[in-house]
Amino acid sequence: MITKEQYLSEPCKVASIPYWKTKSIAIPDSMKILHQDDFDEIEFRQYIDEPYFRLSHNLHGLTAPMLPQGYSLCKATLGDFAVHINGCYDNIGITEAELRSYTARPVYDAALWLAVKDDQTGNIVATGIAELDLEIGEGVLEWIQVSNGHRGSGLGCYIVFELLWRMKDTAQFATVSGQCNNTTNPEKLYRKCGFTGSDVWHILRK
Repeated sequence: MITKEQYLSEPCKVASIPYWKTKSIAIPDSMKILHQDDFDEIEFRQYIDEPYFRLSHNLHGLTAPMLPQGYSLCKATLGDFAVHINGCYDNIGITEAELRSYTARPVYDAALWLAVKDDQTGNIVATGIAELDLEIGEGVLEWIQVSNGHRGSGLGCYIVFELLWRMKDTAQFATVSGQCNNTTNPEKLYRKCGFTGSDVWHILRK
């Protein structure tokens, strides 16, 4: 069991997941999760390796973000979020029921669920979900996505900065993770928004 003190010393190096998850998650026997420092490609060649970056943000120097012209924040249902998330990925199939389970988590904060619409069409074109662990002051970015066709317009940065702005008075830091080999290169977006770090975790499956 990881202690608060251990986690807070180096959050992205001590654990592959946010602190609140470490208290309840169980790793299947068929899976190993190793930090880059402990990973040996030859030793674990019998496993399917999926590397994930993990970055942090100190929430310093933030300014109130502004939406790109032609877009507005809007209300969205859990179903709307599920439809948009699934439409932004080729291999994601999150359900409304799964998202509803997020609302029962101790880190749920309704103010950290964002949806942005195209003012001309009224369609939701960007969404973001973050969570807030008040126990240790950690904000966690969970789902950040922009519809194909609207990428490159600044919506990704807006969603990230708006979430950070909303948690800056209650969180001490924020973390995020993602697939290193994702073709949309989410790591580039987060670094552009001020996230830093070099920790990589290897999810190994037989």
